[in-house]
Amino acid sequence: MLKKIPISHLRKGMFIHEFCGSWIEHPFWKKSFLVTSQEELQNILASKIAELIIDTKKGLDVPADVEAEKPESEPEPDVIEQPAPVRPAVVVPVSMDKELNQASQIVAESKKAVINMFQEARMGNAVNVESMQPLVEEISASVNRNSGALIGLVRLKTKDDYTYMHSIAVCALMIALAKQLQLCDEEIKEAGMAGLLHDIGKMMIPNEILNKPGKLTDSEFDNVKQHPMEGYKMLKRNSAMSEIVLDVCLHHHEKIDGSGYPEKLSDQKISLMAKMGAVCDVYDAVTSNRAYKKGWCPAESIKKMSEWTGTHFDERIFQAFVRSIGIYPAGSLVMLKSGRLGVVVEQNDVSLLQPMVRVFFSSKSMSYIAPELLDLSKPGQNEKIISRELVSKWGLKNIDTYWLGDAGANTGR
Repeated sequence: MLKKIPISHLRKGMFIHEFCGSWIEHPFWKKSFLVTSQEELQNILASKIAELIIDTKKGLDVPADVEAEKPESEPEPDVIEQPAPVRPAVVVPVSMDKELNQASQIVAESKKAVINMFQEARMGNAVNVESMQPLVEEISASVNRNSGALIGLVRLKTKDDYTYMHSIAVCALMIALAKQLQLCDEEIKEAGMAGLLHDIGKMMIPNEILNKPGKLTDSEFDNVKQHPMEGYKMLKRNSAMSEIVLDVCLHHHEKIDGSGYPEKLSDQKISLMAKMGAVCDVYDAVTSNRAYKKGWCPAESIKKMSEWTGTHFDERIFQAFVRSIGIYPAGSLVMLKSGRLGVVVEQNDVSLLQPMVRVFFSSKSMSYIAPELLDLSKPGQNEKIISRELVSKWGLKNIDTYWLGDAGANTGR
């Protein structure tokens, strides 16, 4: 029997069915589990959660003497016969500045959850999809409020946490792309989960190969190419794993021209979700700092990836991807008509060519100037983007602070 109780009534031996509150308000990546230690109990009691739901069939009930001692003002535990219908929350879009702090917290907590999940997978334990659903929902909510915030933040990973943060990034990118393609809510959730789990097979690849700073040998690359099949086999241990998640895991490295792996599938034989996974996986990979290379600028990455449509990517999927993150994604360095350099802060609904840009450097005087936020879509605005720019060309340092500020401090980078 499911019963909602105040957190003060929680005891060791109780089985937590669900926390009543946001996933980021408690320290556990699992949604349902048996409380077996005093440390677990103390961590839950110290969280921001006020109530939770226990399953008395799987664990202890609230002792009769505890219920008898409740003050009159404390409500009786709710016996839950069946879940109440959930009404979708109304999502109110917010600015980049307003979403950054919330997104950075979600990224930091997601990283902990993914590390735990991958470690359990490495030990041979089946992946519990249900326990990861709250994580996907939190990422989806952030993307709905402002897609650029979390997607931009998670791109700024280090080479040491690449595998884990890459999974979070592809989850967010898949959700944004699924929304752009107008998939249904259930398909959007599936896309997010597929993105989160697509690279889990890398847990079977030796770290010295994954993190090798130089070029891989043919033998090492053949080893890496096993990760889709290894991940597929790991996910299959869970009989409830969806076919979409399994498909994306196995086929996100297939290419339209049939030159991908592991099965060398071509265009019509590759599913929509796998085609989406291919685009999202490559974009995050090429924009991220790796052990063997520095990441490309987001706008430069979009330009180069556009040259691979028809061979690597499905053109329709890639165009939808560009619409979802912008021709000049957040964090891109651009040159304006006036000769000022700026970093793209966020997109707007008017035009992909007219994002919000924060200028901070003059190419004419070769000096930093007072930062100024410009909305290039605003009527009467004479500025416009004339080119993408490489940070290395100008020798600029820490340009992400001009759109990110201090929000990245919570992401664990």
